[in-house]
Amino acid sequence: MNILDVSGLSIGIGSGGSSTLLLDKVSMHVERGEIVALVGESGSGKSLTARAVLGLLPPRSEVSGSINLDGIRVLEATPPELRAMRRTRAAMVFQDPRSSINPMRTLGAHLIEPMLQEPGSSRAALEVRARDLLGSMGLSNPGARMKQYPHELSGGMLQRVMIAGALMNDPDLLICDESTTALDVTTQAAVVQLLSGLVRERSMGLLFITHDLGLAASLAHRTYVLRHGVVQESGETRQVFEAPVSDYTKQLIEATPAINLAAAAGGNAVPEAGSGSLIRIENLHKTYHVAGQPPVEALKAVSLAIPAGGGLAVVGESGSGKSTLGRIIAGLESPNSGTVTMAGGSVKGRTAKKRRLDAASRVQMVFQDPYQSLDARLTPAKAMERVLKLHFKLDSNAMKARVKELLESVGLEEKYFNLYPRKLSGGQRQRVAIAKAMAVNPRLLVLDEATSSLDVSAQAQMLKLVNKLRRENDVSVLFISHDLAIVGEVCDELLVVESGRIVESGPTREVLGNPQHPYTQILLASVPRPQWSADGTGRRVAAAGEQLKPAPSDLP
Repeated sequence: MNILDVSGLSIGIGSGGSSTLLLDKVSMHVERGEIVALVGESGSGKSLTARAVLGLLPPRSEVSGSINLDGIRVLEATPPELRAMRRTRAAMVFQDPRSSINPMRTLGAHLIEPMLQEPGSSRAALEVRARDLLGSMGLSNPGARMKQYPHELSGGMLQRVMIAGALMNDPDLLICDESTTALDVTTQAAVVQLLSGLVRERSMGLLFITHDLGLAASLAHRTYVLRHGVVQESGETRQVFEAPVSDYTKQLIEATPAINLAAAAGGNAVPEAGSGSLIRIENLHKTYHVAGQPPVEALKAVSLAIPAGGGLAVVGESGSGKSTLGRIIAGLESPNSGTVTMAGGSVKGRTAKKRRLDAASRVQMVFQDPYQSLDARLTPAKAMERVLKLHFKLDSNAMKARVKELLESVGLEEKYFNLYPRKLSGGQRQRVAIAKAMAVNPRLLVLDEATSSLDVSAQAQMLKLVNKLRRENDVSVLFISHDLAIVGEVCDELLVVESGRIVESGPTREVLGNPQHPYTQILLASVPRPQWSADGTGRRVAAAGEQLKPAPSDLP
């Protein structure tokens, strides 16, 4: 039985001859107890489709077709009916957790207060459920977490809170819009397992929107491929991935990175500083002190070196200290002890302003959350102009040409140059952030999960661009990521960080090909793999109580 039916859905913006069609006759359905993936590039209409299911339509939009959610005609429902539906029948986890939560309220208030609107609700019972859900998301000390504020959590940790919040009302339909993008592989695996179990146990439906084709293959029963608002292909997930019909689907699959395990054995030495080192870190320690909580040791005795033009990847779970390391290198934070020497000068002991001024033309950092790092009042073109004016003297024509060159180099089409960040997709916003960082021709580029919100084709483009910078401009790269499949595309050396310590390091191919430390082995084992190859035989492993439908290659 279908819990969601979308038929011939078309959405346009504007009127008359100036109308822009964003979705064109999209049809899809989700059955009870089924996981359906909606995949496609940034700007393809995935998020718009998901929002439409909940009645969250753009202002002044022209809509045709129908959406039926468990008997509710969404496009005909009144505002009170829609609010009741979102509170009791369906829930959505958005891509950007920080823009989806009130920074002035505690996490506990975010989880509990919406549910108190329901008649007969009990705060005590809701608090117990909230703590249980936070614990199931892999968050330690859930009782204390409920008293924290959003700014006290990393992006990945905050997204786990958002998923827990969506599950508070036991929805019949859960929509996840890139909701695992910010999660490390082990947490992602745990969350995916939890969601799969809920779908199976409660016969709920899950619409899973992602640009990670590997994740879709590991999770979804059926898959829809969307491009420019049009469904290009749909069907059983295995059939779509192993025998794609659409050329576009084939391109997406070819662009999806995979870990190359055909590597030599060994390799467990931290890259040593040499005469050509651009940056050297020695015995770095960083501890955070939060009122009412024990000290948090984010970094413990970290030492490393990055040669000029070299690439170093740092991988680990959320909260392992990866971002703290990147921020210290960029001069945005100070270590408690240890030294950071860049191009012959130590940044320790200088004021924060002096560190940033000295490092601005040498180090640029691209953050995980593009919505927070972009000025909401500036279009991409204006944002680029502001950066260029700070560092270069260009006339009007040269400025326009350089802005166009930079934005096009990251795959942003010219029609988006003068739109505000709120009108751009998550992937498009990150492209602007990357272009801003590249504008000053930095000697070191710190990428903190900078490609995590990009679709596979844009991600491949970014990785090629970073490699081009390294090759042509002798730019060093510190690549912080939880995606083990892409680190080898950019970096020669790899560090694995657990709880603030480097537990394994060496050439990237060797570490991934023959991991020595148990933690590295756990990370690799958590990488999503197609359901049909989970048992190593090429056939999908059925979940408990599940009857598999035969894929085309299984038929006699």
